[in-house]
Amino acid sequence: MNAQATVESWEIGCQFGSGVDAAIYARQKIDRLTEALEGRVRDHHRFLLARYLEQLDFLDTQIARFDAEIERALMVLAPAALSEADPGASSGTAREPLTASRALELLDSAPGINARLAEVLIAEIGLDMSRFPSAKHLASWAGVAPGNNESAGKQRSGRTRPGNPALRKALAQAAHGAARQKDSYFQALYLRLAGRRGRNRALVAVAHALVVAIYHMLARQEPYRDPGGNYFDERKRESVVNRLVHRLEKLGYSVEVALQPAQPAGAT
Repeated sequence: MNAQATVESWEIGCQFGSGVDAAIYARQKIDRLTEALEGRVRDHHRFLLARYLEQLDFLDTQIARFDAEIERALMVLAPAALSEADPGASSGTAREPLTASRALELLDSAPGINARLAEVLIAEIGLDMSRFPSAKHLASWAGVAPGNNESAGKQRSGRTRPGNPALRKALAQAAHGAARQKDSYFQALYLRLAGRRGRNRALVAVAHALVVAIYHMLARQEPYRDPGGNYFDERKRESVVNRLVHRLEKLGYSVEVALQPAQPAGAT
C-alpha cells in the first residue's frame, strides 16, 4: 500500500492498520501508529483529504496530457542523417536516419540524464548535429564553455557565456546526477576539480563534458561509453605512482613498486 492508498483509506473511513503491506512498513510500529490515529481522523479531516486527492488526480491528468503533447512534438521532428561534422563518424557505413525515439534512447544511456531531461535536450538541441561545426560550438551555445578573457598574458575572467537558459539548466541538473554516479568518469572529473576550483566550477566542467558527449552520441548515433572512474589515473599512470611513492617516503616508508600479474577473466 503506497502513501496515496493510505490517505484514500483514511478518506473513506477505513481502519489504518487493515491491508497495510507489512513488507513496506516492516521498520515501523503498525500497532502504535494505529493507536495514535484512533479517533483522530474525523469527518472534516476526510473532507479535506478528499479535496487533496482530487487535486492530485487533476495534476496527474494534466501531467499525462503534457507528456502526450511532448511526445507528439518530438515524434514530428525530421530525422537527421549521420553527421559528417563528427570526425569519429564511421565512413562508408550506411546508417538509418536518427529519429527522436532513437535519440532519447541514446541520451538515456548517459549518467545523469533521465527520460525527462533527454526530452528537454532534444527539444533545445535538435537531432541534426551538422548545424554545429564542433562539440565546442555546441558547448559555447549551451553556455557551459569556459570564458576566455585574457589581456597582456593575464587571465582576467573564466566566466561562461549566458547561452541557452533552458539547455543550461537541464545540463546543470544532469551534471549533479552524473557527478554522483559512482566509479564514473564524470564523478572522477568532479572530484578532481571540486577541491581546488570549487563545487560550482566543477559542476560546470561536468556539464561541459556532458554536452560534448551528447554531441558525439547524436552525431555518431552511438550510446554513451564511460571511460571509467580511473580514467585520469590511467592517463598518467607513471606520474600517479611516483607521486604516491614520494608521499609514502616522506612518511618514512621504503617502497618497492612491482606490477601485479594480470588475473584471468572471471577470477576473484
